[in-house]
Amino acid sequence: MRTSRRGFWGVAAGLAAVAAGVGGGKLVAAIRRATPGTLGSGDVPRGGAAHDPSGHMGDLPGADHAYDPLHPGSSPAGHGPATAADIPQGRGITATLTPFVDALRVPPVIRPQGPRLTIELRSVNRRLHAQLPPTRLWTYGGHFPGPTIEVRRGQRLEVAWRNVIDDKRVPVTAVEVYAPVGAEPNPYVVPGRSGGTPRADVAAIPPWLVVHLHGAVTGAGQDGWSENGQFPGETQIVEYLNHQPASTLWYHDHSMHVSTWTLFAGLIGMYLIRDDEEDRLGLPHGDREIPLVITDRNFEVDADGRLTGRLLHKVTYADAAPPHITAGFRGPYTLVNGTIWPHLDVAPAWYRFRMLNACNTRTYHMMIIDEKTGRPVKGAVRQIGTDAGLLPAPVTVDSPLILSPGERADILVDFSGSGGRRLRLVNVLDDNPPAPPISRESAPGVPTAGLPYPQIMQFRVAAKGKADPFTPPPVLSASFTRLTYGALPTDRYHRIVATKVLGGRHAEMWEMEEVDAASVKIPSDGVVQLRGPDGRLRTFKRISRNPDDTVNFYGELGKCEQWTFINAATALHPMHIHLMRFQILSRDIYDVSGFDMKLCGTTRPLEFKETGVVEEGEKGWKDVVRLGDAEVVEIAGTFVGGTGRYAYHCHLLEHQDVGMMRPIIVFPPGIAALRLAHQHTG
Repeated sequence: MRTSRRGFWGVAAGLAAVAAGVGGGKLVAAIRRATPGTLGSGDVPRGGAAHDPSGHMGDLPGADHAYDPLHPGSSPAGHGPATAADIPQGRGITATLTPFVDALRVPPVIRPQGPRLTIELRSVNRRLHAQLPPTRLWTYGGHFPGPTIEVRRGQRLEVAWRNVIDDKRVPVTAVEVYAPVGAEPNPYVVPGRSGGTPRADVAAIPPWLVVHLHGAVTGAGQDGWSENGQFPGETQIVEYLNHQPASTLWYHDHSMHVSTWTLFAGLIGMYLIRDDEEDRLGLPHGDREIPLVITDRNFEVDADGRLTGRLLHKVTYADAAPPHITAGFRGPYTLVNGTIWPHLDVAPAWYRFRMLNACNTRTYHMMIIDEKTGRPVKGAVRQIGTDAGLLPAPVTVDSPLILSPGERADILVDFSGSGGRRLRLVNVLDDNPPAPPISRESAPGVPTAGLPYPQIMQFRVAAKGKADPFTPPPVLSASFTRLTYGALPTDRYHRIVATKVLGGRHAEMWEMEEVDAASVKIPSDGVVQLRGPDGRLRTFKRISRNPDDTVNFYGELGKCEQWTFINAATALHPMHIHLMRFQILSRDIYDVSGFDMKLCGTTRPLEFKETGVVEEGEKGWKDVVRLGDAEVVEIAGTFVGGTGRYAYHCHLLEHQDVGMMRPIIVFPPGIAALRLAHQHTG
């Protein structure tokens, strides 16, 4: 998958065709009606839809169930479930949950007034759609997503994460299903187990949990080391210094080997840091500043094919012979703030949205389109921030906004030119066509056949409203400095990390060291040669491949780091480094056909093909970088504000849990010098 926003007009043409009725149709479904169960409390629904006094959606008999060809998967007006004869060829089969029935929920905001805060990790039952029975979830504070914690820069906060979950095991069914190349529909777009047998090992996962504040500048003891889980009745007490610029962080479970399913169960939430520089901008706030936490899910069905509401983690493998190497999870239902395909009532004014991709695997390529025309709404979106802070200036986003798992985008949307209209946020490119390998496009920018449910959410713009005097400021962060190769100190650390998939093994992440070609056998396992844009041939040898291998990476507090990520695979990896705010230096495209997946090494060098694109919206401070297939990406940053043992990893949760996570130890300068002295003594 190319990570740039190419092929925009191909996308627009495809959407226009859909709007005109191409590819629409009815989909088989049967929905089980159920009375509300015990629900999480306090989420604020936005949008004016009916809700019960507790703030939770129930069945909405007055909701608009009209069929619309723009969103395959909607219910034909006035009719029950479609029949088998109504299934359109080449489309997925899923339950007909009606899009845009439920109002968007906004998690409650906690602005701590004192130095301490307690948040309970609790089990709840909550409806994720008005037409679904309640779903069992693990949550922070009874909310999915958890409450948004909002602090000021430099405001020290001690948080007691108290585990009071009353389930013995994770409330998720996990299955692995054989899906040969060319299978249509691919089981990942279908609810139910598709013949898969529930995994006993996943069914045995206890509520052993540890919270990580993603993007935080904090000491290692407060970072949520993945092996330091807490059982029910125990409390993880951490102190966040919050000594970092205004940024959009998030907190989530980080338990070793099981985050795939614990985050899937609901353990995610937003954390915002504000500062004076942000305050001076006068950005939309209050009701016009809204977090959008995007996830995707699947559900179990009963013997009659009716959705039960129980979470289903279903993944596929393409080779019938063991070992079964599975693709990451992608579900047919997209949720925003814990609700499937919600709607939001907005005024014809500017809004600020804090967007987070909290999916296990799916990368979203998002655009806002006009329901009536199916065309993108141009000139309305500005990106003002990335993972770790404000951009230097607003970036107009008229082509798809790309977010891979773990990435955030701080955006402004101007609805003033769309009064009285209905707009949709849609995913315009699937990152997993119906047959593995993943991350391949049938044509650049053209939606693939594996994308039957593009809707994410709907905006209902009021016809009239008060005049909005806001104008995006031309300068956002005057303190921002763009990093370049020429500005990096010569004594910086340089790390080399390679990624691969297939070859009879699950996804791997290798730490590499550069060696003399004469010192190793070529070709051989773990040896990679690469010829860069300067024509120089370099040879690298693998020095680790598993999470428990010897620690190789030692950083020094305050010292510059340059990292080179080499992706020899046809899969995207969002790479996350704890503690470090970094910037992307370059992205290049390589011919990786010389990498032999079974040998686990190169039979001929990886060859530079062309300079890739670092989008304007990626040129800010980040803590996750998209490493696309056949790409070499370089980043630079500095470890500041903490020392100790941290981690870096792929943020595809299935990859992280099977081994794509490694430690890095950061020492203060004096200790780092002693470590080197002792290492070379004797």
